[in-house]
Amino acid sequence: MIDTMNPLSHTASHDDATVDVAALGEVLLGRWADVRLEARKLAGLPELHKVEGLSHTEHRKRVFAQLGLLVGKNGVHRAFPTRLGGSDDHGGNVAGFEELVIADPSLQIKGGVQWGLFGSAVLHLGNQEHQDKWLPGIMNLDIPGSFAMTEIGHGSDVASIATTATYDQQSQEFVINTPFRAAWKEYIGNAAVDGLAAVVFAQLITKGVNHGVHAFYVDLRDPETKEFLPGIQGRDDSIKGGLNGIDNGRLAFENVRIPRTNLLNRYGDVAVDGSYSSPIASPGRRFFTMLGTLVQGRVSLDGAAVAASKVALKIAIQYASERRQFNAASDTEEVVLLDYQRHQRRLLPLLATTYAAAFAHEELLVKFDDVFSGAHDTDEDRQDLETLAAALKSLSTWHALDTLQECREACGGSGFMVENRFTSLRADLDVYATFEGDNTVLLQLVAKRLLGDYGKEFRNLDFGVLARFVANQAADLTINKTGLRQVAQFVADTGSAQKSARALKDQDTQHQMLADRVQTMVAEVAAALKEAAKLPKDKGAEVFNNNQNDLIEAARAHAELLQWEAFTAALDRITDPGTKRVMTRLRDLFGLGLIEKHLDWYLMNGRISMQRARTMSPYINRVLAKLRPHALDLVDAFGYGPEHLRATIATGIERERQDEARDYYRKLRASSEGPIDEKVLIQRAKAASKK
Repeated sequence: MIDTMNPLSHTASHDDATVDVAALGEVLLGRWADVRLEARKLAGLPELHKVEGLSHTEHRKRVFAQLGLLVGKNGVHRAFPTRLGGSDDHGGNVAGFEELVIADPSLQIKGGVQWGLFGSAVLHLGNQEHQDKWLPGIMNLDIPGSFAMTEIGHGSDVASIATTATYDQQSQEFVINTPFRAAWKEYIGNAAVDGLAAVVFAQLITKGVNHGVHAFYVDLRDPETKEFLPGIQGRDDSIKGGLNGIDNGRLAFENVRIPRTNLLNRYGDVAVDGSYSSPIASPGRRFFTMLGTLVQGRVSLDGAAVAASKVALKIAIQYASERRQFNAASDTEEVVLLDYQRHQRRLLPLLATTYAAAFAHEELLVKFDDVFSGAHDTDEDRQDLETLAAALKSLSTWHALDTLQECREACGGSGFMVENRFTSLRADLDVYATFEGDNTVLLQLVAKRLLGDYGKEFRNLDFGVLARFVANQAADLTINKTGLRQVAQFVADTGSAQKSARALKDQDTQHQMLADRVQTMVAEVAAALKEAAKLPKDKGAEVFNNNQNDLIEAARAHAELLQWEAFTAALDRITDPGTKRVMTRLRDLFGLGLIEKHLDWYLMNGRISMQRARTMSPYINRVLAKLRPHALDLVDAFGYGPEHLRATIATGIERERQDEARDYYRKLRASSEGPIDEKVLIQRAKAASKK
């Protein structure tokens, strides 16, 4: 894997560590390895691949046909009940779905709308009668459907949606209405063309009382004519910035009547006489429980974003290990891109983050399966799942966009060619950052959970415990603000860069620094907000708004810590010594990269000495040099073949071109027919004039 023709490629040749690519690949595949491998076989089929250059109408038809192919190959039913032909495998279902992103993101998302949202809403919010009535048609695609939650006036604020479903006791029907333009359901997949039905979220009103948001099964179109049914209006969203294989559209309802029994009533029901009942007394808890059953959309987006990052890095690092540019190190040989330190800085930290995100996603998927299989399904488990999904989905989708853009730029003009995937993937994944929850809003959800957990630590504590905490906080403040911690670090390092580096790569040191940042940020925001609850509503909101950015940054820091902890836990599952050594360095690159990114915070808050801060960047550069010889092995472990990459520059063609060019110039130099460089003539003339 190391370029023996270039002296710069030997920067880590003294290191005898090797990577067991197959074994590392198995660790990455995780619990649902067989499902992932089967899904990758499907994703490798040419008939499932995105065809660039199609019109959006042609692309939509192709993707809808691809859904039928998935049904025919039994690749989409794992989460559904065994009595209906499924296998009750919730984790495996998501693991398989997310791999489809490498075939065509439109296919992954349209399949997610059909079975992961529309079908799952019937499965998790309906009763057995609902399931038996509608799920068979949903599963076999006889009933293409939509998930009509989002409104153009209330994107992430689902609790405030304005669509109403008012119970008419006389006819025993719900009457669904869109009261104004801002209440149109918007960005709804399958709404523009294919959807015959929808799960519509609306405010349930009965006997003059609004019981909050509930889900209703609503027929949209006549199955024969495909025309909208009376009272239903629709609008095609047409061409978007990406995902044009999905027919997104708007929906509105005017006095649309549905049977009382079309209410998906697992968490709230209306009797014939209009009386409302629910197994969950609290309206707020009921709302969040209903939404929590639909968390798999965020889980699958997290995994799909990780998969897209893997594909991008495999393409870019393959290219960077073959492409040569400039001959600074030799008069005759140009340098391989990946041997340049800056190129390593561009790609290898992204590789480290992708590994961290992959290991964190596996933990999320296990948690998801535990909850939905019933193995661990308490209220706390569901809250943990929702918080974890919100945190990781935010980081991984942003990371995927950053990775695709950096890989595109790192491949120069070749990266801009559609045939090499980056631009197309980035366009399709762009919306991942804002659907199934806007990332910034999701991090606010995470932050509120962190504040809640922080508050619980001090609820019902006796005076002695609280006094000790206050004393510890005061001592910590004294140590940090007076520079005592920095002095202690300097004394421990005795001014030695080597000792500073040794401290930085220590696992406990990394964890302490990352965890301390989260705890400190949460504590500071909590202290700022503690009086807000006592203030008038407008004043309390002002205090919260003034601290909102800090709150979200604390949530991001928490999510980064979760990824670091998942990466560290994964090291214990690696048994090959050489692989473990390389992966530990990759984990160090991830952890130290986070500290370097937030170095201003650590310095301003007295968490790191200037000596260690100065050591950070040079040490990271040394880690990069040690990882350089293993870069190809690390992306090969992702397990994606040519049928998944489908990028010309990842086929070996660049190495062929470079070898051909080197051979041409080598022969030219050896012959007497080659032209003489003008610089050589000038040098000869100068030498002759001195004689």
